[in-house]
Amino acid sequence: MQKLWGGRFAEKTACLLEYFNSSLSFDKELYQEDIQGSMIHAEMLAKQGIITQKEYEDIIKGLAQIKQEIEDGAFSFDISLEDIHMAIETRLIALIGDSGKKLHTARSRNDQVALDFRIYVLKNNILIKKLLLDVAKTMLDIAQEHTETLMPGMTHLQHAQPINLAYHLVAYICMFKRDIQRLNDDYKRNNYCPLGSAALAGSPHNIDRHFVAEKLGFIAPSINAMDSVSDRDFVLDFHYSLSMIALHISRLAEELILWNSSEFSFITINDSHATGSSIMPQKKNPDIAELLRGKSGRVFGNLVALLVVMKGLPLAYNKDTQEDKEGLIDSIAHINMALKILKSLLLNITFNKDNMLQMCKKGHLSATDLADFFVSALQIPFREAHHITGTIVAYAEKNHRDITELNLEDLCKICPQIPQQFLQKALKVLDLKHSMNSRQSFGGTSTKTTQEQINILKQWLKEEESCHL
Repeated sequence: MQKLWGGRFAEKTACLLEYFNSSLSFDKELYQEDIQGSMIHAEMLAKQGIITQKEYEDIIKGLAQIKQEIEDGAFSFDISLEDIHMAIETRLIALIGDSGKKLHTARSRNDQVALDFRIYVLKNNILIKKLLLDVAKTMLDIAQEHTETLMPGMTHLQHAQPINLAYHLVAYICMFKRDIQRLNDDYKRNNYCPLGSAALAGSPHNIDRHFVAEKLGFIAPSINAMDSVSDRDFVLDFHYSLSMIALHISRLAEELILWNSSEFSFITINDSHATGSSIMPQKKNPDIAELLRGKSGRVFGNLVALLVVMKGLPLAYNKDTQEDKEGLIDSIAHINMALKILKSLLLNITFNKDNMLQMCKKGHLSATDLADFFVSALQIPFREAHHITGTIVAYAEKNHRDITELNLEDLCKICPQIPQQFLQKALKVLDLKHSMNSRQSFGGTSTKTTQEQINILKQWLKEEESCHL
């Protein structure tokens, strides 16, 4: 088949090159965006008198038929046509003749692919955001039920201070909130139309780029044609946002894996969301969470791959940028599935409250509360209070007890220099629930402040969801 650009070539393209050069196997994913952009481009050409009304109508009719053929599975994707743009244009010419040959007036495949992929990225930005909002809402609903469920808060993966489960979940919702805000920023920053930039220097035809941008839903046309055809920042921005989502999913998945272990037993995963072992009949593995954790490496790799491709490219368009699509399409597919699976997994988890409470009685979680009490009650420096509390912890350790299990007699024995009435009050401070609820500073873990955080996030969620109605 004669290539649309083949006028100056005397020989056919080598067979091996056909396969190496073609992007049709993956950029056919962009057929809707390509047809959408072509229809608006044709409308603009007709408005500007560059093509006739009859030619415009023929083009629209032909493109609509091609779209239907693709969706019906009747369209022939010939790799010799290189990409989705040439495949559609070739079929259009076959359907409507010379009118089809006029569609490419005042545009290049350089700005055409920049437009198609930008529309694709922006569309998937919205889809991923909706899935993230759904996960955040699911976690908020779960958190609402656990504002008084005690569990050990950890640093260095060691018991640190008592918190409530809702507070822990809210921390992840805050991560997802930032992911959504990042997607919002990406969308606004990249919502500019490159069509009309042509190959790199604009067009001599009397085109109306503002009309095209408005009709396609962009804020405005992009400013510089050379930048427009070579820019892939919009792809990298989305790659990075997807990588951050993958990172946050991975961190949550790791906690679920730990909590599911016999050593923690904080959660029980429903049988429908766990797997077994081919050799050990007793095993029930958190494979779903492990896969969620593992997907992050794949998504990070796709980001780095495109960064490396782009780092040495001179202006303007280079064929290297054909490498921008496969990795992103892959990352979108996996993050899309990961968010759906994560929501389903969260809905199929039972939190073992009693085990969480028992684990709070290990590691002397209320020791900091005792030190803070001594500072206030005895009017002593924190470092001195820290030392006194350390001796009490050492005593508890030596006697194989948690600090919360000590009584007044124990405290009097350890700290004879402290008046008994203060030690009596100190026992109340050691209570785990008291410790958790004492942290009422904004952003703290008390039931009251956790509920405030949930309310703030519910309001934010409501506002975000209203944007999609």
